[in-house]
Amino acid sequence: MIYVVGIGPGKKELMTFEAVNALNESEVIVGYKTYIDLIKEFIKDKEVVQNGMRGEIQRCKDAIKKAKEGKKVAVISSGDSGIYGMAGLILELITKENLDIEIKIVPGVTASIGAAAVLGAPIMHDFCHISLSDLLTPWDVIQKRLKLAAEADFVICLYNPRSKGRKDHLQKAFEIIGEFKSGDIPVGIVKNVGREGEFKQIVKFKDIDFETVDMTTIVIIGNKSTYVYEDKMITPRGYVL
Repeated sequence: MIYVVGIGPGKKELMTFEAVNALNESEVIVGYKTYIDLIKEFIKDKEVVQNGMRGEIQRCKDAIKKAKEGKKVAVISSGDSGIYGMAGLILELITKENLDIEIKIVPGVTASIGAAAVLGAPIMHDFCHISLSDLLTPWDVIQKRLKLAAEADFVICLYNPRSKGRKDHLQKAFEIIGEFKSGDIPVGIVKNVGREGEFKQIVKFKDIDFETVDMTTIVIIGNKSTYVYEDKMITPRGYVL
């Protein structure tokens, strides 16, 4: 049995009951070291299998190996397990090998939803997720998605917006999006959602300081109807008030 568990942004208050129950029922916890550290209170004396960045395939293979031994295994992802998480990879490996292992996908609060709650209500209307990481997706594909999402006036949630190896990706993304969105459109920046050092900022599209953004940050770009009231970013759904 493998539970693929979304543990939320980082604090236990944002974990679902189903996620907590899955961790409690599991004998083995598999995950990225940073995420393992976030759920230490639920691990206790369980067996732990962990590794570092870019070790996703090996983690999933290790989880499958433990499940073949008859153990209940929890593979953890930050946020939601099905949004840039481990759910797809586990299922790809299981189906590729045609294995008879029960899989339970356990959803969690993804970073965009956690960030949206901190900001107010910026994703009340149609929105999309776009990751700026080009490790698994070609940059030209990402650029096309940015252009079309901006042209369609989606609220855009940017994941993996800026890292040491990709310092200019966010600026390039804003140049593409800026062809279709006004410089006055609100942009929400939330760093370390649900973790120690949580940081929130709302700025105009034209005024963003790219240096404030890193890999722990979610950037939410509003649509033409999005506005700011006091410290809240709001995208109307379209109700007549």
